[in-house]
Amino acid sequence: MHLAGHEVSMPEALRSNDVDNERIVLGLLESVERDGAQSQRRLAAELGIALGLVNAYLKRCVTKGLVKISDVPTRRYAYYLTPKGFAEKSRLTVDYLSSSFEFFRRARADCSDVLVAAHAHGWKKIALLGVSDLAEIATICALESRVKITAVFDLRSKLNEFVGVPVLTSLDEIRELADCVVVTDLTNADETTKTAIEKFGVERVLVPKLLGVRIQGHRESAE
Repeated sequence: MHLAGHEVSMPEALRSNDVDNERIVLGLLESVERDGAQSQRRLAAELGIALGLVNAYLKRCVTKGLVKISDVPTRRYAYYLTPKGFAEKSRLTVDYLSSSFEFFRRARADCSDVLVAAHAHGWKKIALLGVSDLAEIATICALESRVKITAVFDLRSKLNEFVGVPVLTSLDEIRELADCVVVTDLTNADETTKTAIEKFGVERVLVPKLLGVRIQGHRESAE
């Protein structure tokens, strides 16, 4: 099937990571409902994914009967949600809200644990490794504790500031600003943890349990 002039095969991304897939499908259905005449390029920008991936997801939504396509002037396409598409959007919305609440509950508990562990060691200045929802929750928890978030390290972020603290791209700068670090990288937690341990030592790297990092000698949270 051709969609907007693009012929693509089903990417591997669509066959893995169900959580991300459902998040993208939900975003796509919401965007189509708001403005079905917008271009695939605009959809890609709104969803933060590649243009070819938007095409593949639209193709899958059409195949599943969630979206219909019609021709519009200027050789473009318009997309419409089917009744089945509206029902799927509602289901995904409920699932997303439920999972988001569970994530917040677990993240809050885990972040509180690592901050308690930091305070117990006398570490009052903490840097976060990774701009993410987890980092934002850690900052909220820090406001309720006796420690202070002083910086966030993230090589991929284009932000200069996050939750009121500077975003840095040098671990050497982090060393000068913090007594210890907390891993909040949701994308590549294992690699970030490994790099942090090499730089700061295992005892000064704290990792929330929900990240699932398992390194011998690595302190995940207060026991």
